[in-house]
Amino acid sequence: MTPIRTVLAATDFSDPSRLAAQRAARLASTSGARLRLAHVLSASALAQLEKLLGLDTSVEDKLIRQAQQALETLAAELREAHAVIVESVLLKGTALEEITHEAEQAEADVLVVGARGAGLVRHFLLGSTAERLLRKSARPVLVVKQAPQGPYQRVLVPVDFSQGSARLIGLARSVAPGAHLVLLNAYEVPFEGKLRFASVDEATIEGYRMSSFRSASLQLQALAADAGLKSNDWTPCIPRADPSQAIIEHEQALGCDLIVIGKQGQSMTEDLLLGSVTKHVLVESAGDVLVAASKSA
Repeated sequence: MTPIRTVLAATDFSDPSRLAAQRAARLASTSGARLRLAHVLSASALAQLEKLLGLDTSVEDKLIRQAQQALETLAAELREAHAVIVESVLLKGTALEEITHEAEQAEADVLVVGARGAGLVRHFLLGSTAERLLRKSARPVLVVKQAPQGPYQRVLVPVDFSQGSARLIGLARSVAPGAHLVLLNAYEVPFEGKLRFASVDEATIEGYRMSSFRSASLQLQALAADAGLKSNDWTPCIPRADPSQAIIEHEQALGCDLIVIGKQGQSMTEDLLLGSVTKHVLVESAGDVLVAASKSA
């Protein structure tokens, strides 16, 4: 389990980003990490303002002072409420570029952002700043949807037994050290439809199903053991279902308040992809979602 030393929270002072800042502060408090609070002033908006006002920079200066004051006020609130070290930084530029650059400069172990409320929950679409941030960031990104009530209690970790599965478990334990883990592997019988089309009898197909289940169960047990999980630390979940739907159904059925999932990018050289399962989870999940980087940062 890698300790969390630095948490970066991006804020635009909206209600959703305030929830993200509160979650980031709780995470920093639990892990003994420092919290870095960042706000980005849009360079393009400031440039347009300068064009409109000419050489009169008094309005721009006022906007900068207001942003700095709002940032410092939020930082002070978080320090008082959570007894954490909070550093604030006011950036100017493009939100996507500045936040990802700041995450690298600060060596952030987790980047925390708000889901922008109900709008983003149902419209987490290509082109949004949040999704572009998720695609671009080389750091784990925690998307906060719910007001934090305390530490995470139950974490759903979908695994596929690839090399990244162990890293997901480690990340879940770092972010939620006291939480119970649910390790989910949604399996499907290879070529089940073709077998049925070829008139293979149902008993034989059921035998394949049981074999797939036993194989997934053994691999899950081995993965948990390798991760150092004790029997009371985790629960196996092995549904025969489509992964996207299984994750959402079991998040709700098992009362999980966090999902830790990989980016699911297909290219080893291109870290800018979000897989369809991850996109579906980001849109449909009720609770927070932590998206791991495709590779170790």
